[in-house]
Amino acid sequence: MKSKREISFIKRLVPADTSRNKVLLYALLVGLVTGLLSSLFRLLLIRLTTLRTISKMVGIDQYGLDWIFPIIFTFIGVWFSVFLVKKYAPETAGSGIQEIEGALDGFRPIRWRKVLPVKFIASLFSLSSGLLLGREGPTVQIGANVGKMTEDIFKQPAEEDNPLISTGAAAGLASAFNAPFAGIIFVIEEMNGHFKFNFYSLAALMIGAGSADLVVRLLVGSGPVLKTTIFTFNELSGIWLFVLFGLILSVVGLAFNKLLIISLDFFKKLKVNFVIIALVIALVITGVGLFSEDMIGSGYSTITNVYRNSFTLKFLLVLFVVRFALSIVSYGSGVPGGIFTPLITLGVISGMLFGGLAQYFFPDLVTDPAIFGVAGMAGIFASTIRAPLTGLALSVEMTANYELILPLIFTAVTASVCTTILGNGPIYSILLKRVLNKQ
Repeated sequence: MKSKREISFIKRLVPADTSRNKVLLYALLVGLVTGLLSSLFRLLLIRLTTLRTISKMVGIDQYGLDWIFPIIFTFIGVWFSVFLVKKYAPETAGSGIQEIEGALDGFRPIRWRKVLPVKFIASLFSLSSGLLLGREGPTVQIGANVGKMTEDIFKQPAEEDNPLISTGAAAGLASAFNAPFAGIIFVIEEMNGHFKFNFYSLAALMIGAGSADLVVRLLVGSGPVLKTTIFTFNELSGIWLFVLFGLILSVVGLAFNKLLIISLDFFKKLKVNFVIIALVIALVITGVGLFSEDMIGSGYSTITNVYRNSFTLKFLLVLFVVRFALSIVSYGSGVPGGIFTPLITLGVISGMLFGGLAQYFFPDLVTDPAIFGVAGMAGIFASTIRAPLTGLALSVEMTANYELILPLIFTAVTASVCTTILGNGPIYSILLKRVLNKQ
């Protein structure tokens, strides 16, 4: 006769509830639908973004009127996206990731019937307007709502909310950056206090993220999102430079998080018609864009230009300051959009700045300052989101620089630990607390 201990061990080896296997099938469905929606979102966003420069295509700039269409385009994008958000689904403002974390804890409802169309359409307008926002926030919230939609349609029990919503979030991040591993790690690391970890939920994450990424690669394109040099790292005596860089980024992350909350509070308390606010934002974005297109937008083209070493250190400093300020204003305005891409862009710029200075003072230790550009992506992510593993995975997958894992670890862990010591909390936890306090 078997003892209770032996019976318990056998039950762990052979799960009795095999009916939960269908959760994995639903996870596949969530991944495929999220990948399809994310692909459509990315393709439409590419088309809309090019419309902002239509004045150059039709020759309006010949008459000194090249600023008119961008102002109108940005104004409509900002105003209409905020109109949709405030009228139909306030929870779609910003990235929406804090809403997903709240939903996993049962504090926030997921109204997918309203959120899916509003987040999709409003984000297209806000992201194509020239604001410094990323597509990953919208795709993560869209994916999570697809998970909830699947649970409702197939009438799954309430306890299945968590794995399907988490799967959708992982699929959303994976499909935004062609980074399935980062999508999985993000849910486990960033949402660790909200995500219910077990075999089925982990398998669901992997299936959802992998299938979403597969769909995006088939419909949009495969390969790393950022085309950069593939580096090697053999000069171990220079590893202390990455620690120093991580220390600097810990302060940058602290400043970014503090100022982001100040910006959100400022726009909330501002007693001015949002039509006027949208017009002012349009004037600022257009004016800065006329000076340099690298100072506006999500940042993908900026990263490419920065990696080409086409900018002086002085211009890189100005570029960093301007994009830092405009990223905070863009998110604080209340339009839908993520902060991952603007943060990654700031990380690359700061890395090229640091790398340029390090190469000047220590030429034997720094062969190419662009190595610090990749490290900056991981470091700034770790210091603001407080998710060093996700930052590491995202940086490696987006650039295919797998041989830089060692210096990236030193940068990310230093940035994360030091910013914590300075009293900086994870930005999404801060945003979720802010949302719950308004209830």
